[in-house]
Amino acid sequence: MAGAQMRLGLAPMRPRDPSEQHRGASPLELFFDLVFVVAVAQASGALHHAESEQRIADGVGAYLMVFFAIWWAWMNFTWFATAFDTDDWLYRVLTIFQMSGALLLAAGAETAMTEGDYVLVTWGYVIMRLPLVAQWLRASRGEPELRRTALTYATGITVVQLLWLVRLALPEHWGTPVFLVLVLAELSVPILAERSRSTPWHPHHISERYGLFTLILLGESILASTNAVIDAAQDTERMGSLIMIAVCGLMIAAGMWWIYFARGHHSHFQRLRNTLVFGYGHYAIFAAAGAFSAGIEVAIDYDISATGLAAAEAAATLTVPVGVFILGVWFLTLRDSLTPAQNLLMPVLAVGIALSAFAPQSLLLTTGAVIGLVVALELGTPPGAAAGAGPASAETSTS
Repeated sequence: MAGAQMRLGLAPMRPRDPSEQHRGASPLELFFDLVFVVAVAQASGALHHAESEQRIADGVGAYLMVFFAIWWAWMNFTWFATAFDTDDWLYRVLTIFQMSGALLLAAGAETAMTEGDYVLVTWGYVIMRLPLVAQWLRASRGEPELRRTALTYATGITVVQLLWLVRLALPEHWGTPVFLVLVLAELSVPILAERSRSTPWHPHHISERYGLFTLILLGESILASTNAVIDAAQDTERMGSLIMIAVCGLMIAAGMWWIYFARGHHSHFQRLRNTLVFGYGHYAIFAAAGAFSAGIEVAIDYDISATGLAAAEAAATLTVPVGVFILGVWFLTLRDSLTPAQNLLMPVLAVGIALSAFAPQSLLLTTGAVIGLVVALELGTPPGAAAGAGPASAETSTS
């Protein structure tokens, strides 16, 4: 088999060394992420429109559903790549095929969130997932010791994708309950598969990949802040307040970045259970980061009187995602490395940020609270401790 593979220009798909030196994101992975920039932008943009049109509950619910598809497809590709990336032509072709599904999902995001039509999103999601079945089947032939694990993945993913397609034929009122059941099914596949024999993962590689996706999401907020500056240039009467939104948006995004990369996360790779909790918990962190950019856009709409939202409602579209992001980062990555005082301060301020929507000048309060958290984290950093400055630092973020 190995000889046939080499004649076809294919490398045997065997696990990569989890202690491999200088393992970082490959050019293919970076190319893959570019497609997800589009998907995230479409989902965040649709959330912004829903919130500004006073459909907050419906918009947030649809956003969380669409974002699950984006996050889960990205995460499964990332974890497979850390273990089995051969970077040969077949691996690349299957990855590019997954990218086409991400583009289809992005194209259907707005229709799903505005009209409840999930046909394009579902087909895009299934197209993203099925090439991974082929990858797992290939891995099952390349590594006998992981054959059962790989086949469990392949079978589980296939069955759940068929169920996603069946969901399209169900009555509309069954949509959300069945969605939640299928989410649980998706989350169960890695848990069941890894029981046989755990696949290897590279801590530094995964750390960098999660950090890069965090930057993609926070980058959407930078774009939203830029829109505030553009609007200010066109509306001189509101220039002061719009510039303030832009500055505060940038400072909050920078603070979120700082908090996420404040500590190394190596301890989360000690056991499979901890790794799964860390990886699955990032759904809340990532979704909140994406929703934050929509909140900045809503703040702009409120300032120029382009929305009928009440002040507290408009503010909550920004403060709640920031609070959830900080709470998630604290719970998943920071609490084991903080002092008792810091462990009290972070969740209290995170909740306070979310509730500041009901206070006057909530944007300024949120900005001040985020800056305060950064200062508290830096003052509490033990001498010699590695504080990550970004995804290029291998110790900064993991899953």
